[in-house]
Amino acid sequence: MSKDAIPTTTSTGTVSVLARLESFDRSQRHAVLATAWNNRPHVSLVAFALTPDRQGLLFATPKNTTKYQNLIRNSRVSLAIDNRENSTEDYLGAEAFTLFGKAREVRQKLARTTMSAILTLKHPALKEFIEAPTTALILVKIERCLHIGKFQTISEWKI
Repeated sequence: MSKDAIPTTTSTGTVSVLARLESFDRSQRHAVLATAWNNRPHVSLVAFALTPDRQGLLFATPKNTTKYQNLIRNSRVSLAIDNRENSTEDYLGAEAFTLFGKAREVRQKLARTTMSAILTLKHPALKEFIEAPTTALILVKIERCLHIGKFQTISEWKI
């Protein structure tokens, strides 16, 4: 197989998943959230920020959405974050994360204030939306994280 050939099998990676995730938190603004209810998957684009301890991911959503209703009924979620640029080079050059965890709404006033500030710091244009009474602030407790690079090289981090 040549150096630039697309691999046909998966391999185990050795990257520092946490270090790469921290880098992605600095460079990437959005993730794809996957929820499900009644065996029906649903995906949504969300603006995210990692918590300072790197064990959680924050996002905000209106309460009158399918994603919010799904989260209330089934807290198990996954999120995809990637750095693709829609080019041929992405096959070997792009990286992606899949995060698995449990989501919950942050309702306690002090915790919501603190965590809203984290999300707003990364997404200042969303400040009014994040602070609106019709918006839910969601914390996903990360349980497992997969990093995929070089098309099929997989590294794992479990909390």
